[in-house]
Amino acid sequence: MILRKSCAGLVIMAAFVCTNTSAQQQTEQEPMQWSLKEAKAKIAERFKAADTNHDGKLTREEAKAGMPRVYENFDKIDIRKRGYVTQRQIGAYWSKVSGAQEQKDNPVWN
Repeated sequence: MILRKSCAGLVIMAAFVCTNTSAQQQTEQEPMQWSLKEAKAKIAERFKAADTNHDGKLTREEAKAGMPRVYENFDKIDIRKRGYVTQRQIGAYWSKVSGAQEQKDNPVWN
């Protein structure tokens, strides 16, 4: 059950992260058809491209330029108010959001 929620969370996260790419950058596959491995790779690729100074952290400005969905939710992701977010924090946030959505959509998991 936990594995299913984690996989669903990553796929949903990948869909959110990749919805802001241009039509030229999108793959032919829809995000919901990606495997867990593919979703992680896409997220890592977008994070790496957005992290312009390569310090493993995204500032608000880096997120705005490279990961607009992360920028929109920056304050929710940066729960410690450090002024940056890591790839792990982004994953935790989207897992939380997708888990809450899954509970809402399918209350059997309660």
